[in-house]
Parts: sequence; structure tokens; C-alpha cells
Amino acid sequence: MDIDKELENVFSDPLLNLSHEETELFDMPEDMKTGVRRRRERPDYVAQREVCQDFEDYRSMFLTVHKDLSEGKRSLVRVTKTTDLLQGHFYLVSGQMLFLERIIDEKRSSNGLQDGRTRCIYENGTESDILLQTLRKNVVGDGFAITETEEETEKGFFNMEDLTQEDNATGYIYVLQSLSDNQEVANIKDLYKIGFTEGTVKERIKNAANDPTYLMAPVKVVCTYKVVNLNPHKFETLLHRVFSQVNCVMKVTDDTGVVHSATEWYVVPIGVIDRVVDLIATGEIIHYTYNKEQKCLEKIPKKNKSKVDLSGLKVLTLNIKKQFFDLIVKGEKKEEYRQLKQTTLNKYTYLDETDGKRRLRRYDVLRLFVGYHKDRESAVVEVLDITFEEGVVIYHLGRIIELNT
Repeated sequence: MDIDKELENVFSDPLLNLSHEETELFDMPEDMKTGVRRRRERPDYVAQREVCQDFEDYRSMFLTVHKDLSEGKRSLVRVTKTTDLLQGHFYLVSGQMLFLERIIDEKRSSNGLQDGRTRCIYENGTESDILLQTLRKNVVGDGFAITETEEETEKGFFNMEDLTQEDNATGYIYVLQSLSDNQEVANIKDLYKIGFTEGTVKERIKNAANDPTYLMAPVKVVCTYKVVNLNPHKFETLLHRVFSQVNCVMKVTDDTGVVHSATEWYVVPIGVIDRVVDLIATGEIIHYTYNKEQKCLEKIPKKNKSKVDLSGLKVLTLNIKKQFFDLIVKGEKKEEYRQLKQTTLNKYTYLDETDGKRRLRRYDVLRLFVGYHKDRESAVVEVLDITFEEGVVIYHLGRIIELNT
């Protein structure tokens, strides 16, 4: 094959004979070329990981935080993109713990959030001077903040000496460890049975070696909790629900050869079990979940509830894109538009029965939501006026009454 001849035929194809007007379609304005060049420019400085020379000063801190997590004294919490990260606190990114030792040259970024170079110490013995804004994005995208140590909840609820005649001791929650010789059982770290008995725990487990529920083996009592003035069965059920994702269903064969399923065994650190019992007693457990991957409690962010009394006002709820939401919050966007369609006709207008004409529905405020996820940003905005132009309803906006970010 003559390559040169083939190329000549390709480039002489009439389809490639473009007019001047057609070639102009491929021209790029100078300002756009500048933007492309800017995007391609390398940044002046990129933060790099390097060996932390004084890591021994921090090693014990990381070990302590890991221990606190496994004992339920600390927990993980999700971070939003508007959260200020704090120096002196620990964070988790892609499964690795870091310590935000300090923020250097603190300033505010273009979006108003805290920024500046940082000194971050990582548990693998490295450090970085990553920008705070970049660190925040990393934590939001694939990580958690680690809470400070909380004071242990008062356990008087469970202490025998604190009982009075008015208290109703209804039973015991117990945590057991198997003493089975079966290596498949013995090799499972942090394997515990969590159960309830109305009698004594000693009486409940006296026949454990012959009971499939206890894996046909003796058990060790790790801890017990006296349940007072609570429905014990609901208490036990809630414990099981919290640890449902680490429920280990064990198959065991009894002395007659029948196979049973032992269902109340869980793979979870004992410290976390103890902390969850405290949280159930105080009612705070609703704010926590168990993080199976990190083997610790994760604190569920509290959703901001509206504190504004909108009773008596006509409220229009709308979903809005983040970019427009931010402009409205900053006061740079004073109008919100909605196209009038057949499907939205009754939402934005109504039929006046007095003259048969269709008129705009009047609203006092707009409740704006960004997206559809449960922790979305929202705002309540005053409506000053409503007009209509060429098939579009225009809401003229006033002050921000409430903002939840």
C-alpha cells in the first residue's frame, strides 16, 4: 500500500473543503484561550508529604485516640463543607488518622471559609503543610472528624446500691465471651454474646457447655448491667439493632448431631458495648451508629430544625441548584424564576372563579432546598412581589429569614 497516496486521497476529500464561515466555528476567542492556559498552568506550590522528624512526640497521642475510639470514649462525626476544622483536633481521611497540629497564616478564602497552610501529622509518621481548604474537602469527601473525649455517663442507673424501694429492677443485660476450644471461634477477636435474663446471670449460663446458644462451650462473664425502670426486652432489642451489621450468626452442632444457629453473638470491642449501654440509658443513642470499618461509634450530625414560625404565612417550597442558592444567600440574586408548564400550572397559578381568569398564586416566603439529600442546605426567603413575563413566573426576593447550612 502506498501510504503517501492514501493520505493524499484523504486530505483531498471534498468533505474537508470548508468555507470561511465554517472554519470560524473552530476558532476560540482569546479570553477563552487565556482561561485554558490558566487552567493548564502548574500551581506555584503543591503540598507534599515528608517524614515527620519529631513524630515520637505524637506517637502516643495516636495510640491513645485509637484506644479511646475502641472504648467508645470518642466517636466519628461527618463533616460538612462549611465546617471549620480546628487545630489540635484529630481527623480521619481514607482510613488514616491525622492530627491538625496548627494552622499557619490563617485567612479567609473566596467563599468566606477559614483557610491557610497547616501542619498535619499523620499516624504513619509523615507530615504535610496541606491547605486547610484542601484538607476540609478531603475530610468531607472521604473521612470524619474525631470527637474530643466525653465525660463518662453516670452509671448509677445500674448500681445495686443506688436502688430504692420505688425502683423496679427487671433483669440483667449480660456480655459473655466464649471459652470454646474450636479455633474458628477462638480466633475471632472481640466476639461477644449479648443477652438478657430476668434471673441471675450465673443461673442463666450454668449449662452453657450443653447449650447451642452458648456454642456448646463454657463462657466467661465479661460484664453485666442491672436494668432498672426500663423495659428490658426493648433495651436488649435496641442493643442488637445498634450492632446488627456486626452480628455473627454461628452454626453449632449439638450432642445429637442437630445443627443450630446461635444468633446473639457480635464482633465489637467491649468498650463500645459498654458505651452504647450508657447511651441507651440516657436516650442519646439515637444520635449514634456503629461504624463497622473503623470499629467505633459514629456520631450522626443533628439536623437543623427550623426555628421560624411560619404559621399564617403562605410558603412555596422549591428545590434549587447550589450555585443559585449561594448567590441568593449572598444577596447577589434578587429574583428566582420558574417556568410555567402544564404540570406546574396549579402550583404557581389558580383559576379565579369570579371571572374565569387564571391568576398568580401569592406566596409570602420561599423555602429553598439544595438538592434532595437528607442533610441538604436550606433557607427561608421573603417574597416582596410576584410577576409574570413570557411564560415565566418571577419571585422578587427580600431578606433571608432563616439559613441552614
